[in-house]
Amino acid sequence: MPTPALTTTIAALLARGKGILAADESTPSIKKRFDSIHLVSTAESRRDYREMLFTTPGLGESISGVILFDETLRQKTKAGVPFTEVLTRQGIVPGIKVDTGAVELAAFLGEKITEGLDGLRARLAEYVRLGARFAKWRAVIEIGDGLPSAGAIAANAEALARYAGLCQEAGLVPIVEPEVLMDGDHSIERCEAAIVQTLRAVFSALESHRVELEGMILKSGMVLSGAECPQQAFDGEIAAATLRCFRRSVPAAVPGIVFLSGGQAAVPATARLNAIAALGPQPWWITFSYGRALQDPALKLWGGAPAKVPAAQAALQHRARCNALAVQGKYSAASESAA
Repeated sequence: MPTPALTTTIAALLARGKGILAADESTPSIKKRFDSIHLVSTAESRRDYREMLFTTPGLGESISGVILFDETLRQKTKAGVPFTEVLTRQGIVPGIKVDTGAVELAAFLGEKITEGLDGLRARLAEYVRLGARFAKWRAVIEIGDGLPSAGAIAANAEALARYAGLCQEAGLVPIVEPEVLMDGDHSIERCEAAIVQTLRAVFSALESHRVELEGMILKSGMVLSGAECPQQAFDGEIAAATLRCFRRSVPAAVPGIVFLSGGQAAVPATARLNAIAALGPQPWWITFSYGRALQDPALKLWGGAPAKVPAAQAALQHRARCNALAVQGKYSAASESAA
């Protein structure tokens, strides 16, 4: 069984009516986001942006945890308060992205492997000292002609399992994220098959590495039609296929599943989460761990201008509240004006 510390952290992260904010963009990724608002990415501008997010009044009412990047975990507000302390004061659990990104997998054209295992034990110990209580590792699985291959899935599953074992050893809750990308013109049926194949391999590897399933959280995408597919599934189809996929591949011992937004726009990501929650209780608690689907409206309103901070924070709080309603199956189109 997981340690009391892991159990306590999981209970906090999976608090009813709350979800996780993914604010763990790497330096290259946040530069792309800032490019979209014509803002130069510097340590200071990144600090200002994260400070705007984390000091949003009432954020802890809808957000249970925040995933940070290495730089962000070490940063402080302009007033000198560590971001981990800012979050903790709001009742939000600080977490940390620990992988170092995906690279091409040798001999597997078009497929990737996530790196970051070298030296991870020492890094995890440091992250614990800095205040992190959970971690995240993302694997990237492509759907395409002959993809995903069994070899690429197995390689990424092995890395996820090794990461998860090291996290539990260090006292951190591992969020295990095998993301099957929505890029491409594949059907929803093809997506479902790829996610089932991936999750079965991941849980087999987790078992082989003696990872305590009760002491981890799964992060997954929804079962969706490919972004370029001419036949887009509606929300009810997505909800049914997603839960069917999980029931076929995720052990009931896992306490919770959190959804990534994976490139979905903010409102559709919320509506689809609501459709899933509306189907009733499942063996695992289901909530969200969104990045862009929570941040984008706030980022665009903020634009790097201090005067726009209140409006940007209101936009973040609004999206967080809408998703908190969706987790309970209580979201509707009217929530967009009432939340």
